[in-house]
Amino acid sequence: MSNGKFVISLDLELIWGVKDIETIDSYGDAIIGTRKALEAMLICFDRYNISATFATVGFLFHKTKKQLLGNLPISKPTYLNEKLSPYKGLENYLGKDEDLDPYHYGASLIKLISKYKLHEFATHTYCHYYCLEEGQTMVQFEEDLKLAIVVAKMNDVMFRSIVFPRNQYNEHYIKVCKNHGITSYRGTEKSFIYESSKGSKQSLFKRGLRLIDAYINITGHNCYNVDIIKQSFPYNIPSSRLLRPYSKKLRYLERLKLSRIKNGMTIAAKNNLVYHLWWHPHNFGRNCKENMILLESILEHYNYLHNKYYFQSMTMSDLSKELNT
Repeated sequence: MSNGKFVISLDLELIWGVKDIETIDSYGDAIIGTRKALEAMLICFDRYNISATFATVGFLFHKTKKQLLGNLPISKPTYLNEKLSPYKGLENYLGKDEDLDPYHYGASLIKLISKYKLHEFATHTYCHYYCLEEGQTMVQFEEDLKLAIVVAKMNDVMFRSIVFPRNQYNEHYIKVCKNHGITSYRGTEKSFIYESSKGSKQSLFKRGLRLIDAYINITGHNCYNVDIIKQSFPYNIPSSRLLRPYSKKLRYLERLKLSRIKNGMTIAAKNNLVYHLWWHPHNFGRNCKENMILLESILEHYNYLHNKYYFQSMTMSDLSKELNT
């Protein structure tokens, strides 16, 4: 491998769980806005010849309530905190289909992404499964993963990559993924403020440092040497940066956030390293215009680096294939 790689992954999940009513009240407009924003992103990716990995929750492949309720695992996650489980009250809060309930179905979004052939679908687990939360078991996770794979195959989708919800994983869960044909996963940045942990360990102190790190370099550029990535399998393709959405409160810092990302991309391109940018499509559901201006600027910089240093856009699975040759 003689040139740098630009990896983009997006976590496509919408809303799930018993917290739905309050979440829809406070964030429902962003979820609805995801549909317009996703189309804008895909058009932008196409214009710059970008390949992206769309990590998709298995629930979203279903078109109707009847179909989804007919594809539930026998063993569901037994979180001590029951509010974490989307299965609790599922039959009551789930609408009939995507037209009547755009918060919980994503079949049309998957169809839209499928029209653009440069991208891949990865699994974001079947039910947005939290691997490190107390009460759940590895057996339950494996059943979740198997069902995600089966439902995807029913829709002519084959998974080779995984993005763990809330970036919760450990070596045991990675081994389960390996046993089911997964060749890569998105790991976390090499700093204690990003390390994989259960929700109760995500302190305000760490969250504050991560927010600062989005604008000011306190953890490095988080670019990765492929020789290090190749040392373990499935391949850990770690995150370099979360693309935080536009914030009116922090709008005067947008320039710093953009520079932070561009500087990391430049380091990767010049030194034949991997740069991995990620976000949630629903992050663009609000302030879509401002977020798309930001994305356009990032992809313009990618285009410059591609022309000057042959910086390459790749999906997670495409990078895995190259690493395996």
